[in-house]
Amino acid sequence: MRLEDCFYLGKIVRKYSYKGELIIYLDTDDPESYQNLESVFVQLGTSLVPFFLERSSLQKKSQLRVKFEGVETESDADSLLGLEIYLPLTLLPKLSGKSFYFHEVVGFLLKDVNKGDIGIISSVNDKSAQPLFEIGEGEIIKFVPAIDEFIKEINRKEKVILVETPEGLLDL
Repeated sequence: MRLEDCFYLGKIVRKYSYKGELIIYLDTDDPESYQNLESVFVQLGTSLVPFFLERSSLQKKSQLRVKFEGVETESDADSLLGLEIYLPLTLLPKLSGKSFYFHEVVGFLLKDVNKGDIGIISSVNDKSAQPLFEIGEGEIIKFVPAIDEFIKEINRKEKVILVETPEGLLDL
């Protein structure tokens, strides 16, 4: 499995017991959807390695307690701490309308109703208070809030997102 065919699910953050159990922090709005997984991919170096789950249960809001096949001791578990967890993109439910996955819109043209073409989305920054479309690379990067109030239409076939931004936002 290739990294570009997968999405980031979370990270192994700590051990749970001396019997090889681990806690995965799930970076998702819907952790319940992932409590009955059969397997996950763990990034070891530059490779994604499949790990099969013997059992799993949701802990707290966004933590999944797992027992991987073949991970029997505390020492085995130690070797996996801090590693990232991925799942195939095919497991993501299809979205429609104005809902989208951040990775899905990279490469889309962002177009304003009044100003026309803004540019190609190079990434979506979710590290700020609200997600931002990043347009451009190098010295000049534009940021446009990726919020429902601005998004008028997403055309997946044409790879275009139509937005209506407030007066002056694109002039900053």
